Amino acid sequence: RNHSATHLLHEALRQVLGDQVKQKGSLVESDKLRFDFSQDEPILQPDLDQVEAIVNEQILGNTEVNTELTDIKTAKKRGAMALFGEKYGEEVRVLSMGDDDFSVELCGGTHVQRLGDIGRFKITSESGIASGVRRIEAVTGLEAYQLDKNNEELFPCIANGQDKSKFEQFKAESNYLEEPLFQELNNDDSSSIFPTYGCSSRFG
Repeated sequence: RNHSATHLLHEALRQVLGDQVKQKGSLVESDKLRFDFSQDEPILQPDLDQVEAIVNEQILGNTEVNTELTDIKTAKKRGAMALFGEKYGEEVRVLSMGDDDFSVELCGGTHVQRLGDIGRFKITSESGIASGVRRIEAVTGLEAYQLDKNNEELFPCIANGQDKSKFEQFKAESNYLEEPLFQELNNDDSSSIFPTYGCSSRFG
């Protein structure tokens, strides 16, 4: 699931930021994914939102993930992306997914059968790890749902309480939080943003 999501993330970044985006590394685990890529400047929040929306749009399309064995020359003619520095044999595995072959890459890894199997996609952080290299971390499926649920319950608790320190702590731990929301929570009328019925006792 997370492996397939990295392919969608890669193409979404290229569509939003440009074709200069190249994969520099990745980590796929059962509960999260990490994707390193070439990019000089931090990604603005609206661009992160757009990337996330594009990935989720492809997931909702629930198209089948297709694989094909072919020669490297044919694969490149199809526009398949290859990892820089990676050595390929005469026969390669081309993985295509999404509407109108949204993502086409050379890959020998394990993937979902349909994009809907990913469930949902949520970016959790964006950071710089080296000169000209940025990193995005994200979760999918139930982990993404649980993160959204936690956020829904956390915000009204803090907005309707006296102590904003919990929100400060949450903001420091999460790079994926819009600054306008934080500013609103510092306003005296922040309780009007979040109704009290959304507050969960586990954040109290």
